[in-house]
Amino acid sequence: MSADEKCKIYVLTYSLYGHVNTLAAEIKTGIEEAGCEAVMVRCPETLPADILEKMHAPPKDESIPEVDVKDLVNADGILFGFPTRFGTLPTQMKSVLDATGGLWQSGGLVGKPAGVFISTATQGGGQETSALTFLTQLAHHGMMFVPIGYSSPLLFNNDEVHGGSPYGAGTLAGGDGSRMPSDLEKGVAKHQGSFFAGTCKALKAGRAASA
Repeated sequence: MSADEKCKIYVLTYSLYGHVNTLAAEIKTGIEEAGCEAVMVRCPETLPADILEKMHAPPKDESIPEVDVKDLVNADGILFGFPTRFGTLPTQMKSVLDATGGLWQSGGLVGKPAGVFISTATQGGGQETSALTFLTQLAHHGMMFVPIGYSSPLLFNNDEVHGGSPYGAGTLAGGDGSRMPSDLEKGVAKHQGSFFAGTCKALKAGRAASA
């Protein structure tokens, strides 16, 4: 890998109330501080406008473009961020992954590192199960899951209620969605961006050296 060739890391999110996007912004900072390029993309919304209105969902962040799954082959790594739905990924993210059949058939994502970050309503709402159930998506594409483990001391903090796990960054939204990511949770997200970027850089450099 030449000195001026940056790793390109896609951050693919679905964020209904903004919690996941807040974490994604911190992850982007961590990626960029590690010397990589962060490409922010989002899942298309599948809920009708009238339902979103009844749910009091804010408008989508139009500064983040909708993902074109064909572009994912250009990524040196992909981080997936989403709110849990009963311990697994939401329909919006699943719909994007369901559209990657062509990439699966061509092996377009084989060997690419991947990670997850998650928003749940409560501490027991699926911070870890959502990551675990997501692994089937990565396995079928031959992607390499990159957890953060306990590489951030923030995860050992028991002085406050917070999201995040060895699987990846996370936030607790509260039952009504009113709680936004704390400084601690944002710190873990920034760390994940930097940690993941370091892994992507090392893999890309190793592949370039062996080519």
